Amino acid sequence: MKGYGKVLLLAGAMTIAISAGAGFGADADPRAEDRKLLRVLMAEAEAGINAQSADRLVALMSDDVTVSWLNAEVSRGKAEVKAYHQRMVGGPGTTLQKYVTKVSLSQPARFYGDIAIADGKAADEFYPHARGVFRLDSNWSSTMVKIDGQWKIAALHLSSNVFTNPLLAEAERMVHYAAGGGLFAGLVLMFVVLRLRRR
Repeated sequence: MKGYGKVLLLAGAMTIAISAGAGFGADADPRAEDRKLLRVLMAEAEAGINAQSADRLVALMSDDVTVSWLNAEVSRGKAEVKAYHQRMVGGPGTTLQKYVTKVSLSQPARFYGDIAIADGKAADEFYPHARGVFRLDSNWSSTMVKIDGQWKIAALHLSSNVFTNPLLAEAERMVHYAAGGGLFAGLVLMFVVLRLRRR
């Protein structure tokens, strides 16, 4: 019985030690609070995009932000970012009715003092005025800086696979359809010419 009691005491001590160790490990990351704030920043950026709100988006950026967009245009500063968004999304004469995205983080952010670098993936949906919706998987990378205690996006780069994507696949299908249509039209024309010659 005494031996059994010792086993129970030992097991209890081990459980407490493991729990304490787990708690220590969780608190060991000196950037835990910064990571939490960056996750909030990422969630708000996604929400701003999905709300088609340029104001919400630029509020998360530094004054001298640089953004490289999916169409390879570059905006420098908040005013250019806002102008690009207003030209591309929503109103009359824009390219897109709306643009929505779902972003994810590929790995934890890396810190260099008050600078953080992160990257991830995005599942994008575009709703053009001139055609139906199309979906595109893209990648993003971002550099954030801590300004007056707040994390801001200083640089954002968006990219997608230029060799394999839904738009290229659609263009390829259209080429095949055009080639098939041309062949059919040529056969019809040949048939008509032969009939006329027989007369």
